[in-house]
Amino acid sequence: MYKRYRPGYPPAVVELMKQKCGLSPDAMIADVGSGTGGFSSLLLANGNHVFGVEPNARMRQVAERRFENCARFVSVAATAESTRLTEHSVDFITAAQSFHWFDRQSARIEFARILKTGGWVVLVWNRTRTSGTPFLAAYHSLLRTYGTDYDIVRRGHGNQSMLESFFSPHGIEVTVFDNRQLFDFDGLKGRLLSSSYTPEPGESGFEGMLYELGRIFQTYQVNGKVSFEYDTRVCYGRLS
Repeated sequence: MYKRYRPGYPPAVVELMKQKCGLSPDAMIADVGSGTGGFSSLLLANGNHVFGVEPNARMRQVAERRFENCARFVSVAATAESTRLTEHSVDFITAAQSFHWFDRQSARIEFARILKTGGWVVLVWNRTRTSGTPFLAAYHSLLRTYGTDYDIVRRGHGNQSMLESFFSPHGIEVTVFDNRQLFDFDGLKGRLLSSSYTPEPGESGFEGMLYELGRIFQTYQVNGKVSFEYDTRVCYGRLS
């Protein structure tokens, strides 16, 4: 469900990495918290060798099937805090939609260990817009009503003080790109249920949440679709 309904990442992110960080096709990259391989796919398309570091077995297996014919993808059953990669072995570390789950202090030590001198860390989030259209405002209200820890997770997506602390004493750069998905109702339902902060079937609020989702869709759909819009936020810098 996660791979099917979650948004991809704009190719402009890789172009940014080329222009600002000197990304070239021969760069070795650790994609940490790589999940089902959504961001890894962009890096592989650029010609890079990618270590997909992912602790969740089910997500990791999806990526392994996805890239089974690509010798430049190496699946690694490990965590951000202990990647199992060789010291000073990668030019870049990327983390797309995953950094907020890491133990930041331990991950920073590990990142510094596996990065080559002058290497870059690139953190990416697709952050759902909460306003701008009546549909987005209504969907955000639904998540605040029924989400189990929605506000906590959202605050962790690229919190500025958190990032400045992680990259200290070096500064960070931030660039934001537009991103969107179009969903029919089944797609919108799948997108909602792929989130980590919604109740599970049988839990309190689950049925009410789906009823409200249906009402929102019927109110704001245009030709059977709603537009799900994101800010893709890219934060990048070097570690000391």
